[in-house]
Amino acid sequence: MKKKWWHDKVAYQIYPKSFFDTNQDGIGDLRGITEKLDYLKNLGIDIIWISPVYQSPFVDQGYDISDYYAIDPAFGTMEDMDRLIAEAKKRDMYIVMDLVVNHCSSQHEWFRKAVEDPHGKYGNYFYIKEGKDGNPPCNWRSYFGGSVWEKLPGHDNLYYLHLFAKEQPDLNWENPELRQEIYKMIRWWLEKGIAGFRLDAIINIKKDLRFQSFPEDREDGLSSFTCELEQAEGIHEFLQEMKEEAFAPYNAFTIGELFDYRPEELEQYIGDDGCFESIFDFSTHLLGSDPRGWYAFTPVTPEEYKKAVFDSKHRTWKTGFMANIIENHDEPRGVSHYIREEDLNEISKKMLAGITMMQYGLPFLYQGQEIGMSNTVFSSIDEVDDISTIDEYRNAREQGLSEAEALKAVAGQSRDNARTPVQWDASENAGFTSAVPWRKVNPNYKEINVAEQEGRPGSVLEFYKELIRLRKNPVYQEAVVYGEEIPFRESEENLMAFYRKGREKTLLVLANWQRESRTVEIPLEFDRVLVNNTAENTEIENGKVFMSSYQFLILEKE
Repeated sequence: MKKKWWHDKVAYQIYPKSFFDTNQDGIGDLRGITEKLDYLKNLGIDIIWISPVYQSPFVDQGYDISDYYAIDPAFGTMEDMDRLIAEAKKRDMYIVMDLVVNHCSSQHEWFRKAVEDPHGKYGNYFYIKEGKDGNPPCNWRSYFGGSVWEKLPGHDNLYYLHLFAKEQPDLNWENPELRQEIYKMIRWWLEKGIAGFRLDAIINIKKDLRFQSFPEDREDGLSSFTCELEQAEGIHEFLQEMKEEAFAPYNAFTIGELFDYRPEELEQYIGDDGCFESIFDFSTHLLGSDPRGWYAFTPVTPEEYKKAVFDSKHRTWKTGFMANIIENHDEPRGVSHYIREEDLNEISKKMLAGITMMQYGLPFLYQGQEIGMSNTVFSSIDEVDDISTIDEYRNAREQGLSEAEALKAVAGQSRDNARTPVQWDASENAGFTSAVPWRKVNPNYKEINVAEQEGRPGSVLEFYKELIRLRKNPVYQEAVVYGEEIPFRESEENLMAFYRKGREKTLLVLANWQRESRTVEIPLEFDRVLVNNTAENTEIENGKVFMSSYQFLILEKE
């Protein structure tokens, strides 16, 4: 594996709408990101991925782009963007933008022209097909529920494809003219000085052009779109072309969002000649899922999590770096998702932080993760903004759940959990804004916030800083960044333990993922505690270490 400039870095995702509001309109903005750069630098962040700030009608919170060359006024101006890029460079930090090119907004000029002339130039920028006997071309279900086909306005038997919301028509990547428009846009942004892109839903750009129906898997008579993904062939030709024509000339950092890639093709994605620098490791995020919907999801156990992580690291070792995450803007808060509610405290949150930060790959934090922000509280479905949560609530109700049961079933999985404003301090609206925030602040902001944790020994925030310093410490960096991840006592229940074995240093990571204390037998030579998520002194005697509830340790040889 070739060593890259970003391997020893730490990355951080910002969801701008909920990060920090400087003009007091209730919505976070670009100036808010610039104002907090020093905070992020002090945390140890190098790479900042910013969720979409392009012009958008916000049907899907900015992932429906109506102009790729414009900043939406909700976030500021292009001058604000230029200043953010410049200020980040002064601090040796890198700005990564979201690249959403599987689809655009139905308000984009291209789609408007396609509606006017479906058989003309811009009609070929999208997938526009004739219906069958008054029905859509096939029975695929969109990611947000309902058919992937919507009637083209003003045309009785013409439908356009949308894998997401109907306001997000899919772009036709089979059209070389469309691809060149996308590459031109990518180069334009890289010329402005950004470091690269996170590629949204990128595996979806290649379709099974037969557009055939599959066996229905729910009572709606539709079939999951993932069946189509299993049939589609040829995505790597598109991705390599995009790399060669747009990314490679700028040495751009690219990270793909891929849920449904084929494991045998991993090297084509992140190998030395892969189309991306990295992809997110979603192996743990798929645990507990059920094709029937969120209402049927089951809680994730420590054993399931451990197996998913070790299997993933075994596959990627010597191939490339995946990005390690516990949450993002599309997921619930990691501490609420992976730790039982009755056990959720600073100790258990720091344990999860330690496991994540010490894995082989690129650590990728999401805003608020560094202080242990947790899921919010929903008293009614009317408080939900996220379209996927609303669709899953509807699905749960159709399966016979009561309103209260359906709300409880979807609340824990809702994307809105991660979209509540960052909790900066204990003042009104958590210091995010003095106006009414676009999303209600999590009620626990007075107890969980940056100001309370900054500088306080034992806080989640200070523990993340400690872990990041370890990653960047020249003494340990080779082992933490490039060292092989080797499972230790893998069969011991609720113990997640592994070595990080470098050329000169080997560290032993231990996480007691349970409320009960335990004694763990370890090799005699590991007799020095390097990192401890508790305030208590940990004694190692005769190759045994006593671990308390949710304790996390990193040991090294004296």
